[in-house]
Amino acid sequence: MRRRDFLKRAGAGSLAVGTGLAAGGVAQAKADFRWKMVTAWPKNFPGLGTGAENLARLIGELSGGRIRVKVYGANELVPAFEVFDAVSRGTAELGHAAAYYWKGKVPAAQFFTTMPFGMTAQEFNAWIYHGGGQALWDEVYEPFGVRGVPAGNTGVQMGGWFNREINSLADLKGLKMRIPGLGGEVLRRLGGTPVNLPGGELFTALQSGAIDATEWVAPYNDLAFGLYKAAKYYYYPGFHEPGSGLELLINRKALGQLPGDLQAVVLNAAKVVNLDLLAEYTARNPDALRQLVDEHGAQLRKFPDDVLAQLRTVSAQVVAELADQDAVSGKVYRSYHDFLTRVRAYTDLSELAYVQARDAS
Repeated sequence: MRRRDFLKRAGAGSLAVGTGLAAGGVAQAKADFRWKMVTAWPKNFPGLGTGAENLARLIGELSGGRIRVKVYGANELVPAFEVFDAVSRGTAELGHAAAYYWKGKVPAAQFFTTMPFGMTAQEFNAWIYHGGGQALWDEVYEPFGVRGVPAGNTGVQMGGWFNREINSLADLKGLKMRIPGLGGEVLRRLGGTPVNLPGGELFTALQSGAIDATEWVAPYNDLAFGLYKAAKYYYYPGFHEPGSGLELLINRKALGQLPGDLQAVVLNAAKVVNLDLLAEYTARNPDALRQLVDEHGAQLRKFPDDVLAQLRTVSAQVVAELADQDAVSGKVYRSYHDFLTRVRAYTDLSELAYVQARDAS
């Protein structure tokens, strides 16, 4: 009987180990984290909003359901421009937004979205992942108990929608335009009035005349918002946002409470979405632009060369002044500037030279 009891206990122990229910595995198997993600975008908005939903879904799938993330659109739990504070306070464990929205609180954060006449999406990712950018991002956000990582990129954006043509610098004077980040400061220097509004308010503001122009993202998103109904002149290129990175904000305490494998799930899910969103915009923008022009009568215009030249000059001044604001901004600026200087030479003789050769008539 003692032999039978021993074999019975041994068999039960083997079953527990084989099914992951041994003493050390019980907590792991039953670990269940229910997280909230607040976003700066309307719920399920194409690209931006659906990207956040895909990120939440991917975290759930890769974690085997051990992390379940509920996504809240802008104003469902917190306003669009309060996402950073919500994640910092722990109101939500995650946030999906753009870092330049926090410029009033963290000036250096703007480098982690985009710079006027700055890096393309591919160059930006190279800086973040392999050029020291992520370490600086961690340093900038650490005092707030937050970590930011790339979680999408829109690529080169459009210049925006205008209710009048831009033929010279004089046409920018007095122009009320929704344009966030340093692009807004560039407009201010040239006599315009930048206005910062969340995406959900753009159409009404433009249609009512509260603003004269707005940039948003690119044809894919601009079509979804119906901006062609409120203004007819559609300008390019988006000098102010040449490769706009979106961010996943993560509450550091919440991340630290996850076991190591689940921390890796969250961080690598963000990498997957970072790649996927850029591919989605690249795929969707051409058809959306065709619809805007051919079906909705949008008047496609390029900013005049002399206007772009002045925008470039003023942009360099604005970015350099940001670097002088504080030591942290200066440190990030030097890294960003030095990397761009190095990578630009190769981009010119690889990507740029190839595209010019490919498209030569």
